[in-house]
Amino acid sequence: MVALRSVIVGCGSSLPARVVTNDDLAQRVETSDDWIVQRTGIRQRYLADASETTSVLGIRACRAALDDAGLGPEDIDLVICATSTPDHTFPSTATQIQAGLGIHQGAAFDLQAVCAGFVYGVATADKFLTTGSARRALVVGAETFSRILDWEDRTTCVLFGDGAGAIVLEAREAAGTRDDRGVLTASLRSDGRHREKLYVDGGPGSTGTTGHLRMTGKEVFRFAVGSVTDVIADAFRSSGTTADELDWFVPHQANRRIIEASADKLGIARDKVVLTVDRHGNTSAASIPLALDVARKDGRIQEGDLVMIEAIGGGFTWGAALIRW
Repeated sequence: MVALRSVIVGCGSSLPARVVTNDDLAQRVETSDDWIVQRTGIRQRYLADASETTSVLGIRACRAALDDAGLGPEDIDLVICATSTPDHTFPSTATQIQAGLGIHQGAAFDLQAVCAGFVYGVATADKFLTTGSARRALVVGAETFSRILDWEDRTTCVLFGDGAGAIVLEAREAAGTRDDRGVLTASLRSDGRHREKLYVDGGPGSTGTTGHLRMTGKEVFRFAVGSVTDVIADAFRSSGTTADELDWFVPHQANRRIIEASADKLGIARDKVVLTVDRHGNTSAASIPLALDVARKDGRIQEGDLVMIEAIGGGFTWGAALIRW
């Protein structure tokens, strides 16, 4: 059987120039390096300056991904930007990235699923590509979460950072088996009853303000470890694979304890887990593509490897995708 698969042919990333360590934050709020590292595994993060908007970071990451793929703007007919921190209420950040790259064809739109946005973006692009609606897609996760943090709240402001990561997906014919390169399966979920556990207390349709991020950390931790593994189990089941066959687990980089507890629960060996939370902090929708770019550039992820991406975001939204690199 001949099938179309969405194959990753390039990836790239972009980080702001400014590095902020835990010790730097301790000069601003009542915290310490030991307190942050023990609870989260974070040692530093990157924070954007006024010139480094979400679209600027996204454009840089997409250019790097296009260069990695050996492609130009004329080769892309779909741009999906996963973000919760757009430059403007409208137009979409994706259209600004599209324009900045010199792409003048196809469609571009933002996708909002908070930290799960990149997984949702990959699943959405896969539908466009495997149905013949597009040939090649840029999927970018780009965030400037520093813009929505309450810098007086030490429980949240120490957790997040800014950045962007992108991949190029290309539709290619394949045999239609689990050995194909490309996106093999994706499983998405959401449950809006959990809004109060992780949300921003503002918006154009409610307060007319941007608002600040609010989070009940213990509740998020409990749900992330206890409930969201269902989408990973679904992905293994639908693809006919197991945790033992997995080469790399690349989860949303929110908290080292959540990541390791989830891997242990699923029987995924810790040496298969890609961790970048220590250097990037939680970059929301950008965290998975940033981690993918790190693991590919340092030689861990190789062509043919079986890679699982997984994330949970406010809402709650969560999802997983299994990809043969």
